[in-house]
Parts: sequence; C-alpha cells; structure tokens
Amino acid sequence: MPVRLNRCFIWKGKHVVLQNIFTLIIETIASVLGGVLLLRFWIQAVRVRPPQQLAQFIFTLSDWAVRPMRRLLPGVGGYDWASLIGAVVVAVICILLELGVRSALSASLIFSLSALLFFQWVFYGLIALLIIEAIFSWVNPNAPLAPFVRALNEPLLRPLRRIIPLIGNIDLSPLAALILLRVVHQLVIYLIMSVA
Repeated sequence: MPVRLNRCFIWKGKHVVLQNIFTLIIETIASVLGGVLLLRFWIQAVRVRPPQQLAQFIFTLSDWAVRPMRRLLPGVGGYDWASLIGAVVVAVICILLELGVRSALSASLIFSLSALLFFQWVFYGLIALLIIEAIFSWVNPNAPLAPFVRALNEPLLRPLRRIIPLIGNIDLSPLAALILLRVVHQLVIYLIMSVA
C-alpha cells in the first residue's frame, strides 16, 4: 500500500510540475505580448517616435493582433484602442488558459484575475520605464534610448515636477512617481478583489 501511495504522490508531483511549466510558458508569452501591446498604446498616446529597431520589434510582434482589431476598434482621439483592448484580450486568454489547466472556471474569477494581470502589466511597465530612465540619467544620459524613455515618462513626471522642487539639483519626482504607482497599484488590487 505505501508503494502505491508513493507512486500516486510522484504522479501528482509530476502533474503539478507540468502545470507549473505550462503556466510559466503561458505567462511569459502573455506578458511579453501584453507588454508590447501596452507599450504600443503608450507610444501612440504620448506621441513619441521610438527608435527604428525598437519600433520594428514592437510592430512586428503586435501587428498580427492589432491590425484585425483596428477594423472593429479604430483609433479615436489619437489613442490606439486596438492595442489597449488587445492587451486586455491577451490577459483574459492567459487567465483562461491557466484556469483551464486547473479546471477552475468562474466568470468572476476570470474577470478579477484578468483585470489584476492587465493592471499588473501597466504598473510594472511604468515602474520599469521610470527605473530605466533613472539608470540612464546616472550611467549615460546621452544613450540613444534615453530621450525615448524620457518622453514616455514625461506625462507621468511632469505634474510631479510642478509640485516637487529640485533638492540639491536632484529630481525626486521619479521616486515620488514610484511611490504613487505602488499606492495606486495596491488600491486597484483592493478594488478588484472587493468586486470579485
């Protein structure tokens, strides 16, 4: 009897490992695609021209999803709604695939987890842009990507720079933005979880 339980335990262990590997692959692909779609939306929203190689990467990776969606969701008000909705769809598909593997499908659970994943991509993407700008400012302010990243962060930092003065010629607005993003992130998590 112990041998049989042991084999059952080993099989369940392998099954869990395979689920985790599948989840890792799905989350990685979805995060890259969702991040690219959100970056594409943000680039067009702030009207920044990315460097040629980066633009080629972004558009090559996302055109297959964005172009068909543009027929249904044309850009309105200068915003690329197809890219934004595409990121939401990727989040929903990711959650459906993950939950499908675990056989736990519930509409409220799918909505909540998809919204959490989408907003996680948004917040972590903005945080990454702020950190990249900080690194550029310390290491190489004249790096080829520095003006592009600075332009992407400008809508987020401009209001804070009006409020927070330079202290010793150091701009603390990125730090304030990071703190505010974390606070808003926590509030969004709370709101989504309270709705679910």
